[in-house]
Amino acid sequence: MGLRPAPQTQSPWRLGGLGIRGLATRVWQEIGNDEIADRAAALSYYFVFALFPMLLFLAALLGMVPNARLMDQLMEYLAGALPPDAASLTSRVLSEIVRGAHGGLVSVGALGALWAASAGMDSIRTALNAAYDVTDPRPWWKRRLMSIGLTIVFAGFTLTALILLVLGPEIAAAIAHSMGLGSIFTGVWNAIRWPVALILALVGVGLVYYLAPAVRQRWYWVTPGSAVAVAGWLLASTGLRFYVTRFANFNATYGSIGGAMLLLLWLYMTGFMLLVGAEVNAEIAKAARSRGRAAPDRERLTA
Repeated sequence: MGLRPAPQTQSPWRLGGLGIRGLATRVWQEIGNDEIADRAAALSYYFVFALFPMLLFLAALLGMVPNARLMDQLMEYLAGALPPDAASLTSRVLSEIVRGAHGGLVSVGALGALWAASAGMDSIRTALNAAYDVTDPRPWWKRRLMSIGLTIVFAGFTLTALILLVLGPEIAAAIAHSMGLGSIFTGVWNAIRWPVALILALVGVGLVYYLAPAVRQRWYWVTPGSAVAVAGWLLASTGLRFYVTRFANFNATYGSIGGAMLLLLWLYMTGFMLLVGAEVNAEIAKAARSRGRAAPDRERLTA
């Protein structure tokens, strides 16, 4: 059966008529009811198998941009988010994979990496269905194609953000020169690079919330859930890096696997915040329906 047209609804930023405290209470209860902590642990397991294929696929895409060394910049930004030991492990393993891939990186190797990376996105889909309290009636091939498509979109967003961050000054100078604009334009362009990268992250997470779960929703560029997920992930990553740098030595505790333990912990926090953001959106939709303030904003998909 096809989907009916999406109903008219209020903005999710009205929180479904809830206050911030009421929404936080509901989300906290659902984190326990939906076993979000356990599901985030399962996600971190799948993320381990999807992380390096995803980076390998990105390496193939970034290699198509001449003279940019975007992959090196990506690893630098990743090192800024990860604790040092985990970043070192990730960089070392990726370098070994890239060296072993040789010329097949852009063809068969990239396609294989895309397929493997989409497994991580598929695990996100399963976890989001639990957050939305639905089962997925779509056939397996449609679910897999959706996961592959979302993986490609995420790769495209990452590539765009990197180009803005790394090549932003050169792009601004070229535009200013060709159009006769002054230094003010260049300064403004360089100033908005980071906000634009943040917006790309918000929209990317919003696309996952919109397409991955087996529910029908209206599209919003930025939702409270995506804002909570991105902000929570940034705070958690910064906090973990600060704690490990200042107070903890995982290598002293876990030996040579300290970097792997930190990487798993970071991936766990990533999955946890992603699921918490989904719970925020789900609870807003439930509250809007129960209070009769809008027509149903979220319905189960039919096969």
